[in-house]
Amino acid sequence: MAVTVDSEGTGHWRELRPGVLVRRYAELDLTVGLVLGDEQALVIDTRGDRRQGAELAEAVRGLTRLPAQVVLTHAHFDHCFGTTAFTPAPVWSHVDFTAHLTATAELQREAWTRHYRAVGETETAAALAETVIEFPDRSVDEPVVLDLGGRTVRLFHPGPGHTDHDLVIRVEDAAVSFVGDLLENGACPDFEDAHPLRWPDSLGQVLGHSDELFVPGHGDPMSPEQAARQHTELRSLAELCAGVSRGEIGEREAVAQGPYPEETVRAALSRVGGG
Repeated sequence: MAVTVDSEGTGHWRELRPGVLVRRYAELDLTVGLVLGDEQALVIDTRGDRRQGAELAEAVRGLTRLPAQVVLTHAHFDHCFGTTAFTPAPVWSHVDFTAHLTATAELQREAWTRHYRAVGETETAAALAETVIEFPDRSVDEPVVLDLGGRTVRLFHPGPGHTDHDLVIRVEDAAVSFVGDLLENGACPDFEDAHPLRWPDSLGQVLGHSDELFVPGHGDPMSPEQAARQHTELRSLAELCAGVSRGEIGEREAVAQGPYPEETVRAALSRVGGG
């Protein structure tokens, strides 16, 4: 399958394995995906506002004219607010995605519009403020296999982790898994909506293939060894959180022993009641 990879513009394509591409952006170090079959394409995440989504949709059209489906890894704005640029394409998400987005969309919009204005990114702030939120129309509870023509892609929820509705997309024949923010490369995991006690076991459901490439929601693709190291860090943090919850260790000691900076460890500790 011949693919011309564009390296210009606000993002750039990189072909990981034949017909499996990622597109990276400096904005939030975001990574989105594109999987090409013989009959259909699958877009993985849609960026963070109407303008960003339109840019990605145009970039996809620059590579393929195949009809597209969309899958969203989770309901944080930077991964899903650009979806309107792709409709009426089918849009997949975990069954609990819509409840989370319904409850938080305007809070996310307000917080990040304020942030972009504060740092002088007025065009991004305006685009986010004007974005129409598009909800998925296809839900995943049990695993779903999509046939793209000569290639199948498996969508599954490994369990609560970064959120309660993380969705993993595995390209079976290419041994590439798009894992959203269950993994982070170049930054600490984010625990704002996380389930820190359960995250390690959920991530463990994704690992185990020696030839796998793991595509995080932010940063470069990760090898099995890199993913395993982060899994170990998350397990260590979960054990500290559990220890604090049981009264076996103090919060200050847990912060000192944690695998991540103080702010990240405290964020995880604050979520133990929900984890």
